[in-house]
Amino acid sequence: MPARTGEQYINGLKRANNNVWIHGKRVTDVTEHPALRNVVRSIANLFDLQHEKAEKMLYTSDTTGDKVGLSFIAPKTKDDLIARREMFTEWARYTGGMMGRTPDYLNTSIMAFGTADSFFAQGDPMFAENARNYYHYCREKDVSLTHTLIHPQTNRSKKQSEQKDPYLSARIVEKNKEGIVIKGARLLATLGGVTDEIVVFPSTLNKAATEDDPYAMAFAIPNNTEGLKFLCRESFDQGRNQWDHPLSSRFEESDAIVVFDNVLVPWDRVFVGGSSDICNRTYVETNAIVHMAHQVVAKNTVKTEFVLGIILSIMDAIGIDVFPHVKEKASEVMLILETMKSHLFRAEQYAALDAYGNMTPDFAPLNAARNWFPKMYQRMVEIVRILGASGLMGIPTEADFEAEDIGELVHRYTQAANINGYERVQLFRLAWDVCMSSFGGRQALYEYYFFGDPARMSNIYYDGFNKEPYKQMVQEFLNRLKTPDHNYARI
Repeated sequence: MPARTGEQYINGLKRANNNVWIHGKRVTDVTEHPALRNVVRSIANLFDLQHEKAEKMLYTSDTTGDKVGLSFIAPKTKDDLIARREMFTEWARYTGGMMGRTPDYLNTSIMAFGTADSFFAQGDPMFAENARNYYHYCREKDVSLTHTLIHPQTNRSKKQSEQKDPYLSARIVEKNKEGIVIKGARLLATLGGVTDEIVVFPSTLNKAATEDDPYAMAFAIPNNTEGLKFLCRESFDQGRNQWDHPLSSRFEESDAIVVFDNVLVPWDRVFVGGSSDICNRTYVETNAIVHMAHQVVAKNTVKTEFVLGIILSIMDAIGIDVFPHVKEKASEVMLILETMKSHLFRAEQYAALDAYGNMTPDFAPLNAARNWFPKMYQRMVEIVRILGASGLMGIPTEADFEAEDIGELVHRYTQAANINGYERVQLFRLAWDVCMSSFGGRQALYEYYFFGDPARMSNIYYDGFNKEPYKQMVQEFLNRLKTPDHNYARI
């Protein structure tokens, strides 16, 4: 089956009947449940968008000849990278960058794992074949994925093997002729209940010791596998219309705790089977982290454009675009946007073929962007709050405009300098959903911890940065002061 349509995606979820729980009850149909149906339809629209813009979002599979999603491509040239980034951008523009786990994010990592299959052979030659086959399977079936990386947040000062309950974190409890058996929990599967399969990966950030080998694994299974449960958090979709809640009513990505109750993972779905050493090296040595970061920086560039557009629209609507301190704040976001674009440009222009034959972006600018943007996003939404001010509180609903008794008053007293009251409130409700609603709060937290704890990421960034050329530059400057010709007054 080539690239799927939205209808095929929805029908697949109905047939799967994943074991999803929300608000204390088992969900009978995720495509119709009030907390999930709207985001399901948004994802369906993304699948349909691939066909509407096939020339930009699909490519011909080299194994089947079918048209498949461009996010799965193993890039061989810089033009491939640019085309893939433009595909990322199409999906991000549909959501304003407000969905962090659109399918393209994990598709890039599956591609990296599948084409770096020889890396997984270190554990067992079978694992290399599994990684390669799974990449082809996901690409040809257009599988939608969720994933989980981290252990439950219990005692962070201890290793998993030192926790009071050794089965709290998901771990291998048995290996038999059919596969590995997993028991415990993992965090935090975004879109867990409304995707086809789950990939359990090692952490991109936290390193494990040998004692934690039973917890060190990588595999993929269907979301309706026996014993697998998704425990979703409270929904931020309030069941309101899209006019009142323009973002949360469409793009509320459910996050779930994933519980493995003695889940059997067949051997042909295992990539790493109990090796902390291999898990610790997986993302770097396969370059999966680079390709994932390429998607993230592209998505966040669009997100910055979207927030900037909201800020500029507010300024124009209420006539505050003449004030210097307002322009200064808008220019902050403009500078963030141009910096993000520069990171993307450099990453693509300095790309090179890796050991697996993939054209791989330069990681240095992507790594800088993924460390910097989480902090900048907090400032961006703060600027929305500052400029929106009390206007973010005085936001009637669409029903108020339509009410016979007060509609005329609402229209009159909510008008702005350059747009009418209905248009102004609609704009400010969008701004509110970005920076003040429960949806907006989740966005800020989500971006802050997207790749992990920013402090730990900064330390890893510092440790990996090549510092010697800059220290040498200073030393050479100081050395020149020790020579007689430093006294330029004699010249």
